[in-house]
Amino acid sequence: MLFGAHCSGGIKGALGRAEEFGADAVQLFAQSPRAWRFPDHDPAELERFRERLAGGPVRAALVHAVYLVNLATPNEEIYEKSVRTLVRTVETACAIQADGVVFHVGSHLGAGFEAGADRVVAAIEQALERCSEQTWLLMENSAGAGGTIGRSVDELATLFERLGRHRRLGVCLDSCHLFVSGCDVTVSESLDAVLGDLERSIGLDRLRAIHVNDSQAPLGSNRDRHANIGEGLMGERLGVFLAHPAVQGLPAVLEVPGKDGRGPDADEVAKLRELHARATGGATSAGRRRARRSGSSGGRVAARRTRD
Repeated sequence: MLFGAHCSGGIKGALGRAEEFGADAVQLFAQSPRAWRFPDHDPAELERFRERLAGGPVRAALVHAVYLVNLATPNEEIYEKSVRTLVRTVETACAIQADGVVFHVGSHLGAGFEAGADRVVAAIEQALERCSEQTWLLMENSAGAGGTIGRSVDELATLFERLGRHRRLGVCLDSCHLFVSGCDVTVSESLDAVLGDLERSIGLDRLRAIHVNDSQAPLGSNRDRHANIGEGLMGERLGVFLAHPAVQGLPAVLEVPGKDGRGPDADEVAKLRELHARATGGATSAGRRRARRSGSSGGRVAARRTRD
């Protein structure tokens, strides 16, 4: 498994922070998460990121589309901005040879699933045209209530089918979002059921990354409140999700507040490794670090499934 974190700093600084954390994977924003304006990235900076990624200890990179994006909205202005932002995000991710662009589908805001899904499919089709063999588009399961689309595997599968099971369309599963949407990922039978649904409707080869977040909110609450590893309601039992055979080999990315509210750090990444080791009965984190230093896992080995 490639242990990583969402890091601040964007194209310029996120990869360096991930390296400082001792991470195997990095996730980043390609623009300010609080503004629509998409920057014109310096081609030299994109090339530096690409070269550093190819030759460094971080072996997988994901770009997360900003949370402003809503592909299901009936508001034409927001919809146009959302589509344009997702397309630009994919283009930038391809330029740095990232492994995927993670995004939330959005909310139909009361217009109904069918109306929202039609708009979502049209938007995703435009983004998929910009994807490459290296860089996929990854639908993330959501946690929101009301008109949010993508809270269940069934909803993601509906979009997947309407998009012709596109060969570069995949999925990212978030442990906190599953939990607050009613799937208890701390119980093997419950997790098996969800991953079984994913295997039957979409395919486990399309599961390309996971977000490993504990939850401050209760099971089935539909409230998206991430907690640090070991500090939320799932606690040690989050290891059930992390140890499932279907997620081994994937980038496992933290999106947690950290001890000071400024995001994940080296300690949080270490906690993630240690939880995985305890849950799987694997090597200690110290042993894993020694293995990496010895070169037994050297080179950039992005965790990719067999492609269509």
